Amino acid sequence: MARFLTPSWLVRHALMLVLVSVCLAAGWWQIDRARGGNTLSFGYALEWPLFAAFIVFVWYKEVRAELRKGEPEPDPEPTEAVPADLAALPGYIPFDATVPARATPARPQLGADDGDPDLVAYNRYLEWLAANPGRRPSEYPRSEG
Repeated sequence: MARFLTPSWLVRHALMLVLVSVCLAAGWWQIDRARGGNTLSFGYALEWPLFAAFIVFVWYKEVRAELRKGEPEPDPEPTEAVPADLAALPGYIPFDATVPARATPARPQLGADDGDPDLVAYNRYLEWLAANPGRRPSEYPRSEG
């Protein structure tokens, strides 16, 4: 626990206490204003204690992270062995195995004539764009389409 008494941690503890005190005081001040007739202050009177709770939450998380800093990483949970009937299935690939690259399936020709001239022209335009990545769409030769 001596690590929480270092100068940097003492500043963190003091800052947390000051911020929580300010938030709770602001909440109390809003309650007084709400009693005086300012109805909007009822919302603020609920909001300031939530800010204080958030500050305590962050401080708590920081303390927990500091406590875990010296601990070794936990060992991963042992995984269950793959049942023999599952491993025998065709196409089974173990999790840690490298998967061979698959051949990409042949894509249909975009400019193929399928009866719709607008679709054919659009597909040729898309082929031109794919073949000319540095060109602008406005440079497409309209005589091709």
